[in-house]
Formats: sequence, C-alpha cells, structure tokens
Amino acid sequence: MNWIILTVAGLFEVAFAFCLGKAKETSGTEMYLWYAGFLVALTISMSLLIKATQTLPIGTAYAVWTGIGAVGTVLVGIFVFKEPTTFLRLLFLTTLIASIVGLKAVSE
Repeated sequence: MNWIILTVAGLFEVAFAFCLGKAKETSGTEMYLWYAGFLVALTISMSLLIKATQTLPIGTAYAVWTGIGAVGTVLVGIFVFKEPTTFLRLLFLTTLIASIVGLKAVSE
C-alpha cells in the first residue's frame, strides 16, 4: 500500500511542477490560481511522501519520489509545453525509469 501512496505522491510532484510551468505562461489572477494549485499539489505530495516513509526506507522512497517527479515532469514538458525531444533525452529518461523500477525491485 505504501508503494501506491508513494506513486501518488510522485504524481502530485508532477502536478506542482506543471502548475509552475502554467503560472510562468500566465499573468494576473490566472497566474495566482496556478500558484495556488502549486501549493495544494505540493502539500499533498509532501504529506503522502511523509506517510510512505513511515514504513519504506527514506533513501529509497525519496529517490523513487523524485524519479517519478522527474520522469513525469519531462513528459509533461514534452507533451504539454512542447519541449524538444531528442534521442539522448529519451535514452536518459529510459535509464531513469529503469532505475526507479530497479530500486523498487531490490527494496522490501
């Protein structure tokens, strides 16, 4: 169950990065709404990370949480913000995913 909580925490990390990206593109009231979304997603992500680390090793949990956030944020950047997609970028993204799966496999 804590691996599911950790995964959801990582997805909320992607959400707060997405909100930052959208806030950068907007102004006025809309910008402040995106910053509010950032704070909500950040709070949820951190709360779930705290919950997951009550039973999972902190080093593994933190690495997986940041890995999910990094992979998800790169994918959001590519698909939503139209960031460039290169062979090397996809290669390193794949190795990051493999590392996350590997950490899960060798942990409890």
